[in-house]
Amino acid sequence: MTTMKKILFTAVLLAFGATAQAADPAAGKDKSKVCAACHGETGATPIADNPKLAGQYYDYLLRALSDYKSGARKNPVMSGMVASLKKEDMADLAAYFSSQQALSGKY
Repeated sequence: MTTMKKILFTAVLLAFGATAQAADPAAGKDKSKVCAACHGETGATPIADNPKLAGQYYDYLLRALSDYKSGARKNPVMSGMVASLKKEDMADLAAYFSSQQALSGKY
């Protein structure tokens, strides 16, 4: 890997790390109460038809929430759920669910 590629790679990692660190998992836990009905209290729902959020990557969860909000990802239930969320709310939720223990089995 060239020196320039290493510098660019490090910059990208630092940028994503700073985003994840700015999020507050404790605040995400408080904000996740409405999510519990479908995804379970910790995001590790045993209901096969509902997505398991616990243990997913922070970046994946944040992107999914952002895509539901923008309409890039379509789901009438989730579109309504994220409509009033701010970027900080989505980051906190992603931080909370990504810090939870995933259930073993299929996602």
